[in-house]
Amino acid sequence: MDPLPKDGESAAGGEPSRGAAPSSGVVVQVREKKGPLRAAIPYMPFPVAVICLFLNTFVPGLGTFVSAFTVLCGARTDLPDRHICCVFWLNIAAALIQILTAIVMVGWIMSIFWGMDMVILASKYSAISTLFALCCWDTTYASAAPTQLCMVQEPKDGLCRLMRNSR
Repeated sequence: MDPLPKDGESAAGGEPSRGAAPSSGVVVQVREKKGPLRAAIPYMPFPVAVICLFLNTFVPGLGTFVSAFTVLCGARTDLPDRHICCVFWLNIAAALIQILTAIVMVGWIMSIFWGMDMVILASKYSAISTLFALCCWDTTYASAAPTQLCMVQEPKDGLCRLMRNSR
């Protein structure tokens, strides 16, 4: 399978265009490594994440403080090996850092970025949940909502099985 033409190459022959240096063809993969505070941001429903972003925008740290309680309500995080109380206190610590450093504008900016991360994580989580529900949908449950996650029935393919194992 041929790779797509890179910048400076023509699609026809893979030859560099005029005036451009040839590409080396090296593929680089970048993976973001999250620290414990960043990994403790919970995957919330999208409307809750938007509310937390709004709160963080106008009162630094308040949305992060509210998001800490979603962990106690069962929201997932990227720290599956930590106890719920530990993740809760990490979110409270992040909220306190945002509140205390808001005086010098650092906390306010951090708070807004934290809220944007919450919305990004919520949109990714809702997309995965919808995909999981669609691939596991069974017609025998016609009265159930289409977005209901299938916990009772067996997954239909390997993707659902992989997603079930990742939860």
